[in-house]
Amino acid sequence: MVQLNDRDIATREVLDWKGLHLFHALPSSCSQKTRIFLNLKGAPWESHVVNLGNNENMDAWYLGINPRGLVPALVMDGAVHIESNDIMTLLDGAFPEPKLIPEGRENEMGDLLHHEDDLHLDLRTITFRFTRPQGKAPKSPEALDSYRAGGTGTVGGREDANKKREIDFWEAVARDSISDEAIRVSASKFRTALDDIDGRLTEAEFLLGETLSVLDIAWFIYVNRLVLCGYPLARLHPNAENWFQALRVHPEFFKEVQVPAEYQASLDANRRQQEKDGATLEQVAGL
Repeated sequence: MVQLNDRDIATREVLDWKGLHLFHALPSSCSQKTRIFLNLKGAPWESHVVNLGNNENMDAWYLGINPRGLVPALVMDGAVHIESNDIMTLLDGAFPEPKLIPEGRENEMGDLLHHEDDLHLDLRTITFRFTRPQGKAPKSPEALDSYRAGGTGTVGGREDANKKREIDFWEAVARDSISDEAIRVSASKFRTALDDIDGRLTEAEFLLGETLSVLDIAWFIYVNRLVLCGYPLARLHPNAENWFQALRVHPEFFKEVQVPAEYQASLDANRRQQEKDGATLEQVAGL
């Protein structure tokens, strides 16, 4: 569980906030799953939108709340919690109805969510290759300089390596773009994971059986993003496709993954260009 301590937090005003405050970004996959979780819980919370396109997550004020510069971040009665899976685990105890981590399966859930989280950079790799035009660095040198200099650099009172991992990723994308080989590696990981999920859903409605859980929320968001990128879910994983479509019609899920018309038009234009170039996700990854 990642809760920041006093030494980690430079934006001191949040320490006096009461109730639930969520810093989130509308298109962020981790923000989306946290909002779905809160929708299902019916818990009252105050929204603080962070504009990733304007690099608001890399400015000094936000880095003073979350030294990693990632969203979401939760302020709960003055305590700051980061990492979406940890936030959901915390809130499942604070708001026990409906229960989204089954009793007695907490350790199993922790392991399964850890595996899902390990694929986050793979999801980002696929997203940035297939949802936007290529050739422009997604983060400017100035934004990365602000990110590098901002915040305390500590999590739990210790120097945090995650920030360097983020900087290394963005600098590598700017320098080398995202190669076909990187896409093949990331897509292969997801195909293996989704094969397992498809097997789980052969005789069950949800990933842990007959009850909706945090694991369904987490993987729903990953699958939604992969489908936006052109992953052939229905062809490769028909049980997962049925599960995904069944969840998607629920308002708690659907409203968090609706794509604005302007963004959908951009996605469609990118897809047409990829098809023209023979460079869709299916083609590049050999799916």
